[in-house]
Amino acid sequence: MAKSPKFTEGSFGLEVVLDLYECDPKVIRSGKKLEEYTKKLCKLLKMKRFGKTQLPHFGYNEAHTAGFSMLQFIETSSITGHFSELWNSAYINIFSCRDFDTDVAIDFSVKFFGAKKVTQRVLLRK
Repeated sequence: MAKSPKFTEGSFGLEVVLDLYECDPKVIRSGKKLEEYTKKLCKLLKMKRFGKTQLPHFGYNEAHTAGFSMLQFIETSSITGHFSELWNSAYINIFSCRDFDTDVAIDFSVKFFGAKKVTQRVLLRK
C-alpha cells in the first residue's frame, strides 16, 4: 500500500476520503450515533467543533441516496458524510487545514461503523 502523504510547511491541509462498505445498519441509520461519531472523532483528533452536527435525512428520490447526510464544521474546516441505507455504506470526508493523524482517523471510522470493506485515500491539499 502506498504511504499516505504528510502535512508539510506550505501545505493547505489534509483530507481523508473514506468509502466504507457493509457497515452496521443500526449505526448509519441513527442520527444519535452519527452525532456521537463526530464528537468522538473531533476529541480523538483534537479538532474543535464549530456548532452542532447537522444531520438531515433525505434523498428519497433514489433508493441508494436515501439516508442521513452529516456536516460538522470544525475550526479548521469540516467533516462530512453521506450514508446509503440501501447499501449500508458510508462516504466520509475529513478535511483540516491543521495536521492530524490520518491513520487514527481512518482506524476509528472503520471500527465505529463496523465496516467490512474500505476504500481510502489521503490527499495533501496545497
